[in-house]
Amino acid sequence: MAANFLKSLQTKYTAYAGTYILVVLAVLGAINFLANRYDKAYDSTSNKQFSLSDQTVKVVSNLKGDVKVTYFDDSTRFPQERDLLDRYSSLSPKFRVDFIDPVKKPQLAKAAGYRRDVSILIDSGIHKEEAKSLTEEEVTGALIRSLKSGERNGCFVTGSGEHAIDDTGRGGYASVKEALERNNYKTKAVNLLNATPKTAVDATQEPTAPGKIAVPSDCTVLIVAGPQHEYVQPEADAIKAFVEGGGHALFLLDPDINLGRDSTDDNLTLAAVLAGWGVTVNKDLALDTSGIGQAFGLGPEVPLVGSYEAHPIVREMKDVATAFPLARTLDTKNGGKTTVEKLFSTSDASYATSDLKSGNIKIDPKKDKKGPLTLAAAGKFSGGTAEGRFVVVGSSLWVGNSFIRFNGNRDLFLNMINWLTADEDLISIRPKSAEDRPLTITAQKLNLVFWLSVVFFPFGIVAIGLATWWKRR
Repeated sequence: MAANFLKSLQTKYTAYAGTYILVVLAVLGAINFLANRYDKAYDSTSNKQFSLSDQTVKVVSNLKGDVKVTYFDDSTRFPQERDLLDRYSSLSPKFRVDFIDPVKKPQLAKAAGYRRDVSILIDSGIHKEEAKSLTEEEVTGALIRSLKSGERNGCFVTGSGEHAIDDTGRGGYASVKEALERNNYKTKAVNLLNATPKTAVDATQEPTAPGKIAVPSDCTVLIVAGPQHEYVQPEADAIKAFVEGGGHALFLLDPDINLGRDSTDDNLTLAAVLAGWGVTVNKDLALDTSGIGQAFGLGPEVPLVGSYEAHPIVREMKDVATAFPLARTLDTKNGGKTTVEKLFSTSDASYATSDLKSGNIKIDPKKDKKGPLTLAAAGKFSGGTAEGRFVVVGSSLWVGNSFIRFNGNRDLFLNMINWLTADEDLISIRPKSAEDRPLTITAQKLNLVFWLSVVFFPFGIVAIGLATWWKRR
């Protein structure tokens, strides 16, 4: 009887154990199936180091055709190198990645386009592009270049004290040049007085008359970057004709003020062109008294912008802060052939002072205009054979080498370029370079870590173990 009872009990426990094992296996199988089918991850890092940027998500998710990415390296390193490219693949089935070891499979690598100086090739079917390194900024940049056909030139006006694209100083535009070239643009300086007037902006226009200067016809976008001296009338006329003929131009204009720089002319000829399109460039300086900029080490002469209008250029900016050192304000209105929209303004706690010559700039609440103050505007000219586009910003230093990496400044600049050239699909927040976040620890704290981790905790565990043994002894 006892034997039968024990046998029955053993059978019962065996059935329970078998059922539990089957349930556990079923749960693990379901988890595995769901994990493979719905690849989701949560990035808890403060700077979202392991998340793809808005721009990458937008570009990859909207792929119209297949994109083949070939990564060349030693096969032993493939497992740790898959992480980034697998995140791309999870966004779209059209993004396919092949890993090839050029040593083990030399023929396959050669057929795929392998060269010693190339590790990543991206082929969208339009043309192949290479990424210089396995980073999101490089891979997404190469993908965009591969998807876009045709030559795209960013032309920077020179000859009147504008920022130089080869200048690596604080106010130079070397970083602007780099940002544009990473986004499939070639850059060049253009002196309008020396420009050869071969052709007009597009094939539908009549050729420029001999002796009359014009913006070169291969300029995809013209950038007027903080001229210090006034343009002569033929230069202003050439810029006007360029935009009204269907061209695209970005104007970055500083106030007529001298604060550690050479004096800046008011540029009346260019201001008259902009006024004709509905943008009045005011003779003032925006000062932010909110104190928010102090958190970033900025003074009142660098207005901080944290909210934007609904225009496509700034729609994706959300609450990303941008800063505009030494900025003048704008007034906007629609013209007869133009539509103009504000992009962003200063906070309520700001003033526009017009006292720029005294050398002692200060706010006069009774006299100065109170914020919010418009700092940038975008417009379209629809009176020509093709639609012209223009953007005006009351500052040029905001994309200088010392400010372009401030929060959203670079994104905002590239968004302006993309809108001007009708590449609205690329307007977004772009990949950020990896942040250097070093751990700073004093000698005293390092000494404390040593004693806690090497002495107190280990010996404390041993002491607790001995005490427990002695008690149960």
